[in-house]
Amino acid sequence: MASASYQWRFFRAGGFDQVQLDRAADLLALGELDQKLWVALSCPVQGIEFDARSLQFIDSDNDGHVRPPELIAAIGWAKDRLVDADVLVKQLDGVPINGIRDDDDAGKLIKAAAQALATELGKGESDLLTVAETSAAQASHAARALAAWEAAGKDALPLGDATAVAHSLVSELDAKVVDFFTRCDLAAFDTRAGDVLNPSEDALKALAPTALQAGAQAISDLPLAHVNATGKLPLDAGLNPAWAGRVAALRDTVVQPLLGVRDDLTAADWQAVKDQLAPYTTWLASKPDPAAEGDGVRSLEKLSRYVRDLQSLANNFVAFRDFYTRQGKATFQIGTLYLDGRACELCVAVNDAAKHAALAGLSRVCLVYCDCARGAEKLSIAAAFTAGDSDQLMVGRNGVFYDRQGRDWDATIAKIVEHPISLRQAFWSPYKQAARMVGTQLQKMAAAKAKAADDKLAGAAVTAASKGVGGKAEAPPPFDVGKFAGIFAAIGLALGAIGTMVVSLVGGLFGLKWWQIPLALLALMLLISAPAVILAWFKLRSRNLGPILDANGWAVNARARINIPFGTSLTQLAKLPDGAERTLTDPYADKPSRVPYLVAALVVLVLAVWIGWFRG
Repeated sequence: MASASYQWRFFRAGGFDQVQLDRAADLLALGELDQKLWVALSCPVQGIEFDARSLQFIDSDNDGHVRPPELIAAIGWAKDRLVDADVLVKQLDGVPINGIRDDDDAGKLIKAAAQALATELGKGESDLLTVAETSAAQASHAARALAAWEAAGKDALPLGDATAVAHSLVSELDAKVVDFFTRCDLAAFDTRAGDVLNPSEDALKALAPTALQAGAQAISDLPLAHVNATGKLPLDAGLNPAWAGRVAALRDTVVQPLLGVRDDLTAADWQAVKDQLAPYTTWLASKPDPAAEGDGVRSLEKLSRYVRDLQSLANNFVAFRDFYTRQGKATFQIGTLYLDGRACELCVAVNDAAKHAALAGLSRVCLVYCDCARGAEKLSIAAAFTAGDSDQLMVGRNGVFYDRQGRDWDATIAKIVEHPISLRQAFWSPYKQAARMVGTQLQKMAAAKAKAADDKLAGAAVTAASKGVGGKAEAPPPFDVGKFAGIFAAIGLALGAIGTMVVSLVGGLFGLKWWQIPLALLALMLLISAPAVILAWFKLRSRNLGPILDANGWAVNARARINIPFGTSLTQLAKLPDGAERTLTDPYADKPSRVPYLVAALVVLVLAVWIGWFRG
């Protein structure tokens, strides 16, 4: 349960209590807050709109997720490095130089790095070092270290500009030369070793049948020269063909400039060559790593980022303040999708739409998965449609997605997870379904009639062709009155039943008083739409943000509801600007149909007949 040592404040949003983190004391006491009251217990470092470098500092175990202990540790570290922790909630873009504590060794290093950077930038003790400036300080530190290293290297070039080439050649030949001298030492130790350590006759015979080249691996593996007890490596003749060119280059560019002209090389000579190149070898190994941070420089960048970002992260992790108060974008909202006359603000990044939809579908939110492209860049998103209807949402439709940096992407619908979007859609859904069913049946009937007409026409053509050839056309079958009598009787019964139902309905309707008729029609509409509206109402009230984020690697710890009013605010419908002028004359509007007038006349006629019959 929550600790009683700190007086917490909560606000109600999304159907649950969320902690307020407006004061520095709130952040510093987070370790005391019961984690059952945290909105999330794990946040991925990828796929969210948050500074990746800051998350890299906070994610101390580099597992790709930020968890409560890591956030608490980051806040504690920042507190220990600051004179006044209140700067954590002042929404500064960096750290004040005079706000850095320097009463311990770590603090002194950070303060010294800050002062050095301030001097370089021409800033005073009371000025602010921004995140951009402290991040660039690492590059500046690397440049200074590289310049110092290059200056030190001027005293480590025994051959001047040719030292690098000489060092490379000696490094390449060292293992082979040491191998030769070791073989010679063994031959001097025991004469029998000379015959064994030189290539055997069988080894040379194995080379004979093949097409030989000087650089062949089999030749390269042989010793540099004939192993002998004198321990001298010839520099002119008698060398292994695979190494002769490099040994000649060694003689001309390294041995002669350092040791003078000679025809062979001893082990002592080789060691003397390496000793003279040793300062260069040591200097080369001391080249600074451009990614290595200087003393205090990395911690200074870390502190500036923590001052800027810790409160924002806490309010998108411990609480979802930005999302539910609508004062800004939450970290998981990566942009806005414009499609079908709507702007969808709840858009999250996804890697695998099918895998994401398997869990996110439990949110009961209508999700539209889009493949986005911007040149060679690719991005997949899931957008929540929470207002309007889904009549025109279909796979393949195109829209435009704007990310948080304002860049526009081409977006194409790839998958749709169907769920109710609004009560208005649910109210009209029975009538739309009936209209679609009638339309489908009419299309089928028209297609069947067209096919019958085509078949009849084709049959007539065949008959005419057979007559033209001289054949005798088959006589049509005689009209069977008995066969069609039943059909006519069935049609008559159906029309009679429909007429009786219409007369009964109209009779009951007009048996009411005039003011009761619209109420009866309204009640009839409600009776038809009520089941769909009630079912949609329950689903819309139970919409949950959790599965959408959990499918992205979050660990949402609360029932983060998206009720009807809040959900409606997440999707903006198209509307005319205030004060806009509107001309209602449409030159291409559909011309009025006479069918409604004919239907009205028919209704009036039926009513007249019914009233006359009712009054005798």
